[in-house]
Amino acid sequence: MVETASSAAENDVRNVKLLRNPRRMSPLTFRILMVNLIALGFLAGGILYIDQYQTTMVQSRISSMIKDAEVMAGALGEAATVTNEETELRLEPARQIMVRIVGVTNTRTRLFGLDGRRLLDSRDLEIGQSVVIDELPLNEGWSAFWDGVSNRISQLLDNLHRRDDLEQYHEVKGEVADHYPEVVSALEGQIGYRMRHLSDQAEVITVAVPVQRFRRVLGALMLSADTRDIIESVQQTRLTFLKFFGVVLLVTLLLSFFLARTIVRPILRLARSADRISAGTHTGADIPDYSGRNDEVGDLSRSLKDMTLTLARQIDAVANFAADVSHELKNPLTSLRSAVETFSYAKDDAAKEKLLGIIAHDVERLDRLITDIANVSRLDAEMSRSQMKPVNLSHLLTTIIDLYDSSQSDQIPDLHLEVASPKGGDKTDRAYEVSGLEGQLGQVFRNLIDNAISFSKPDGHIWVRLSHQRNMVQLVVEDEGRGIPEDKLEDIFERFYSERPKAEAFGRHSGLGLSICKQIVEAHGGAIIAENRRKVKGARFIVQLRPWAQGNGASERGS
Repeated sequence: MVETASSAAENDVRNVKLLRNPRRMSPLTFRILMVNLIALGFLAGGILYIDQYQTTMVQSRISSMIKDAEVMAGALGEAATVTNEETELRLEPARQIMVRIVGVTNTRTRLFGLDGRRLLDSRDLEIGQSVVIDELPLNEGWSAFWDGVSNRISQLLDNLHRRDDLEQYHEVKGEVADHYPEVVSALEGQIGYRMRHLSDQAEVITVAVPVQRFRRVLGALMLSADTRDIIESVQQTRLTFLKFFGVVLLVTLLLSFFLARTIVRPILRLARSADRISAGTHTGADIPDYSGRNDEVGDLSRSLKDMTLTLARQIDAVANFAADVSHELKNPLTSLRSAVETFSYAKDDAAKEKLLGIIAHDVERLDRLITDIANVSRLDAEMSRSQMKPVNLSHLLTTIIDLYDSSQSDQIPDLHLEVASPKGGDKTDRAYEVSGLEGQLGQVFRNLIDNAISFSKPDGHIWVRLSHQRNMVQLVVEDEGRGIPEDKLEDIFERFYSERPKAEAFGRHSGLGLSICKQIVEAHGGAIIAENRRKVKGARFIVQLRPWAQGNGASERGS
């Protein structure tokens, strides 16, 4: 029941991973879009300046109307009176002046007397009146649609930018000065103006100035003009701006989605592929390949693919190692079980003594296998956690040779350490520094020397040579043993493979020594090679490592 529940839990985790990120829009896409739209928002804020532009045009119109009114009032004051003592305007000269000036300015002009009555109105003077017939285009199709949209947008913007609530303009029959406060102010000798709303949301500007002669107020002149042309100009500017803004918005959206697609989609595909791999439904070969892209997505794709393949190789290596361990442990266990089962049937002490020797030998062999297997398993963790440092091979080898000479000099062959002079005559201690871990490298050298000792006679010789070869630090260990079969030069580095001398007791070595050497050397970015000596009998092991000057950058990245 426990296993069933555990399997169900694992299936639930896999289903969650496979269904990860069911989003309509990627958060990264949303952020890219928002960043671009924020920048576009500053452009949209430019529509506020269009309202300021309208206000400026209205103020300019008011100033222009005041100047025109002052010019007309001055002409009326001079030409529409006869003597300096005359206190009333003469209508006929005033009418002629208004006809001439209004025909040029095309501005509605009204003249009020001192009593407040309206004396003249340019609308009643038939100035330049003609009937013009323009055939209006049919209001249908896309033109009608866009006109409707434009009008709606204009209304919304007008409501948004409405400045002040103005009074409604009304045409009054029999109008007098009291209907217009600005005219009353003009009759009192002051210039005044007002703005009022028309029924179609346009505005009308009225300007009133006093008609004077020698500072004597003779009447008031009022000019009025609507702002439809200004509003139309502002609306055209707004629409042009909105069209430009719409095009920029569309381009921004398309570019944002394109940018997000080139970034988000590959990342999402890589994430889903990683989920499927972690769920155990796919392999590393199924990761989308974006390595052709010369950007961070390509780097991520390459790194993820390399990492997955490395993990796959490590998993396969662990599985193979477990199988090899199982096989190697099974042999002594089988022998041990047979000896134990046979022990009860032994009838004499000699047979029992022999069986006890077998049992002790198998137990010792199991202990040696378990110790070596533990060392191999611990080696990967130590290599991944440790940081590479400069290791002086000359000093390290001198120390190792001295230990052998001081403890086993009468039992082992003569050890000869030969250190070649560095290129360029460099006599410093750093000539043979490599990038590595001193403990693991020392284990490699001890394993190689032990291997050479096991194949050599006690009165033989073993040479350990240190030199520089092709920008690499090279260590060579040579012995006078029987050599290595030519077809086994690669096999001897495999786990649990053993090619031992015939005189050596079976099971004395686990067959992991050279495999450990290869693992450590390759983890240091180096190489180890086995070959036979050509002219004389014996084996030669060559180890090449990077000097500290070359391996420093790689080791720092690896750490």
